[in-house]
Amino acid sequence: MTIRDLATRLGPTLTPDPRRVIIKLFVPGEDAALTRTRAAALIDRIMLLDEDQTTEMLQETLRRFGNRHHDLETTFAHHHDLVRHRVPRDVELSLPARLLVGAYFSHEYAVEAAAVCNPSMVPHPDQSGLRPGQLRVAISLRQIGEGHLSSIGFATALLGPGSALAIADRSGTLSVGRRLRSRHRRDLLAAGLCDGDRDNEVTAAVLRSLPERFDDNDFEHAIARLPADLLTRASTQPLLEEMRRATQSDYAVAFPVDLPLHRRILWPSTAAERNGMEDARFVRIVGQDGTPSYRATYTAYDGRHIRSHLIASDDLRRFEITPMRGPAAVNKGMALFPRPVGGRTLALCRSDGETIGLTALDPRNSWRPPTPLHTPRWDWELVQAGNCGSPIETGFGWLVLTHGVGPMRDYSIGALLLDLHEPHRVIAELPGTLLTSDGTERDGYVPNVVYSCGGLLHDDAVWLPYGASDTRVGFARVPLDTLVNAMRPPRRTAGRPGSPGVHGRR
Repeated sequence: MTIRDLATRLGPTLTPDPRRVIIKLFVPGEDAALTRTRAAALIDRIMLLDEDQTTEMLQETLRRFGNRHHDLETTFAHHHDLVRHRVPRDVELSLPARLLVGAYFSHEYAVEAAAVCNPSMVPHPDQSGLRPGQLRVAISLRQIGEGHLSSIGFATALLGPGSALAIADRSGTLSVGRRLRSRHRRDLLAAGLCDGDRDNEVTAAVLRSLPERFDDNDFEHAIARLPADLLTRASTQPLLEEMRRATQSDYAVAFPVDLPLHRRILWPSTAAERNGMEDARFVRIVGQDGTPSYRATYTAYDGRHIRSHLIASDDLRRFEITPMRGPAAVNKGMALFPRPVGGRTLALCRSDGETIGLTALDPRNSWRPPTPLHTPRWDWELVQAGNCGSPIETGFGWLVLTHGVGPMRDYSIGALLLDLHEPHRVIAELPGTLLTSDGTERDGYVPNVVYSCGGLLHDDAVWLPYGASDTRVGFARVPLDTLVNAMRPPRRTAGRPGSPGVHGRR
């Protein structure tokens, strides 16, 4: 039996909005094939302006751009500070001149000029003022701008009553937040060193000198305490630089309390993610004391390598970012379970690039080699299979929304059901697809794609946000009973290791 489009599409969509802009540092010449900054020459030309010209040009710039950004003068002052080493030592610029320098070293960047796609959806921290049957949700978005640079944005929507869906207005100035001084975790640094086979006398001595939570000053003091015999080894300085880079991958960012969620942007802030933060899979976690918080995995891309990173937040206002370590974290598509199962912290993954797997966090904060759950074998997923977000807990089992890639690189969405207590056991699967791209969704930045990073259960229905052809975001809904009743026990495939039903523990 083939099932097509079991889910029902809902009306609203999210489309790219080129008016959503942030300010980035701009250094003339750095975008050329042969990088040669022209910063000094530009500053020399600005210094030739008299005070009246400087003030007039600054005021005109503020008039044209001031309503598009929050506190524009503070940004100009910061950008001036980043290039002030180009100002001659014997010159003291006036405040208008400093701000004008900052303006010339700034440019607008449209965070979603190319596309908005690959959403996940979780209950919003604010559930006030709702009618019966309604749920306010926070939607994470992959935003793609010039140069295929991805960042993480947000939207807010109301689900229900019934199948009603309303997306809140997304207008207003954007903010990338305030970078906070990080306190790094020694255990995560140690796990990363084990990942790279860097457990030796130098790294062990540094780790031993560090407290459980440490900052950059603590790290430099630990290096200063290294014995001379270790410091003079040929391999020591490269190792220490590698450790510095590892600690710099941890950071935190916070936003003002009164800034609405849709105006907050998680922007690439470290070398590991300088070419993009992709496909955030958010999930709401409820602690043993009943307190909710949020976690997300995303793909950090530096232009050559990809790696899974973790976002932690209590309120979607302050975010802490750390790399994920271990064999299961070396590829895209990790998705956390919303609670421990059998005392273990679990995640879905696809460390081999094509198979849905299950991994657990070990005592050293390293994600273990995965157990295969589902190997591509249906016609619509023969290229690869993966998850579409964190498992959804239901009375029937853990519902896993999946994606598969078929002929002509055609993406579809399907579903698996895992045992609630033994999630390494696949107990049911959808024989066909839940959602495929229809005639209105096939064209876009990447054609023939429907893809999600996470849905949720509300009012006995599964609500699914999805990216359509890496261009826009649509929404679909399917009653949970309808979906589960359409699922069947996994089909056994004799003689194929890793297929459902082959191993006894499945």
